[in-house]
Amino acid sequence: MDMDNLSNIGVGHPRVAVILPCYNEAGAIVQTVEDFRRALPHAEIYVFDNNSSDGSRELAAGAGAIVRRVAQQGKGHVVRRMFADVDADIYIMADGDATYEAAAAPQMIAAMLQDNLDMVVGCRRDQVEEAYRRGHRFGNWALTSLLKQLFGRSFTDILSGYRVFSRRFVKSFPVLSAGFEIETEISVHALELAMPVSEVMTAYGARPEGSVSKLSTYRDGWRILRTIITLYRIERPILFFGIIAAFLAALALGLAVPLIVTYAQTGLVPRFPTAILVTGLMILATLSGMCGLILDTVVRGRREVRRLAYLAFRAPSDYALKD
Repeated sequence: MDMDNLSNIGVGHPRVAVILPCYNEAGAIVQTVEDFRRALPHAEIYVFDNNSSDGSRELAAGAGAIVRRVAQQGKGHVVRRMFADVDADIYIMADGDATYEAAAAPQMIAAMLQDNLDMVVGCRRDQVEEAYRRGHRFGNWALTSLLKQLFGRSFTDILSGYRVFSRRFVKSFPVLSAGFEIETEISVHALELAMPVSEVMTAYGARPEGSVSKLSTYRDGWRILRTIITLYRIERPILFFGIIAAFLAALALGLAVPLIVTYAQTGLVPRFPTAILVTGLMILATLSGMCGLILDTVVRGRREVRRLAYLAFRAPSDYALKD
C-alpha cells in the first residue's frame, strides 16, 4: 500500500523516520538511502554512522540522508542513540547494507496503522543462499524456540534487523545491549509487555559488490548462547535459580544417602567431611531458591514500570494528537 493511500484506512500522514545504522558500508549505503527514498518519499532518512573509515558518512550525506555520528562502537550503542535522538510517529529500522527490501516499508507501515500495532517485523525470505548463512539460521531457530518457551509466543525471524516501530515502543524501550544482540532485546521488550505485533514476509538479498558483512558465525554464535543464558536469568529467575537449587539439592541428597544408611545401621556418622559438604550444598540450594523468589519480584516491578512508560504515549493511529 502506498503512503498516499493511507487515508483510506482512516488515518492521515504520520511523521515517518527511516533510521539506518552504518559501519563501513560505502558499497551499499547510497543504494539503501535511495531505495528508501523511492519507497517513502515523505520520510526523513537518518544514517547513524559508527566510526566508518571508508567514506560512508560523506556518501550518505551526498545521497540526501541526515547523518549523525556515534562514537561508541557497536550496533546496540547506535540503536540507543537513534531511539533517543530521532523524534517521529513511526520508525523504520533497517541495515545500511541494501539487503532489506525497502519497497516493503509502506506495506509494513499500513499494517501497523490499520491494526494499531507497536512493531512489525520484516521476516527474511532470502533470495540467495549466501544472504543468510546456515550458522545464523541455527542461532535464529535457537532464540526463537527459547522465547516461545519463555513467553508462550515468539517471532518467525527474531534476528531480523528490518522492523517498524511505533513511537510508544521506541520511547519506552531502555536499550541495554551494546552489539548485535540488540534484535533479541527488542523482541523481548515487545513480548515482555505483551505488545500487539505482527510480521510481514520481505525479500532478503545478498550484499552489493564491495560490501562486507560484519558478522562472525562463531563470535556471534557465542553471543547468542550468552544471550540465551542471560534471558533465562533475567526474565525467569525462578526457573534459572530453581534449576541451580534443584541440582545442588539433588547432589546433596545423593551424598547424604550413604551417611543416612550408615547412621541407621550403626548410629554413627563416621564421614564428617561428607556430612559438612552435604550441609553446605543444602544451604547453597536454599539460598539459590530464595534468590529466584526475590528476583522474580524485582522483574515484576521492572515490567510494571516499563508498562507505565509505554502507556504514557498514544497508539500509532493517534499520531495526529501530539504528545
